[in-house]
Amino acid sequence: MCTSIIEIARADGMAKRGDQWFPLSHTVVAYDHARHAPLGDVITLDFVNTGLDPGARAGIELTLETARDLRTALDRAIAAAEFEEAEVRGKGAIRAA
Repeated sequence: MCTSIIEIARADGMAKRGDQWFPLSHTVVAYDHARHAPLGDVITLDFVNTGLDPGARAGIELTLETARDLRTALDRAIAAAEFEEAEVRGKGAIRAA
């Protein structure tokens, strides 16, 4: 059964398919049954450019545990990057524990 859980966000960046890089326009996050991974329901991440051909996508299927670990790693990396940006710009940010 499909869950109909889907979130779409604007994306600025690049993704790679084969040997070619393409600019991103959107990221689609969903929870549904796996299409390719030998797993049950998964979090899927699709990085796409809606202005290019349908093959302009990079897709990932993750278990919920892996998606949680990725979220935690992203949160840490974003916090560190924001601190770095503030330090470089001299805004005197205080690093969160």
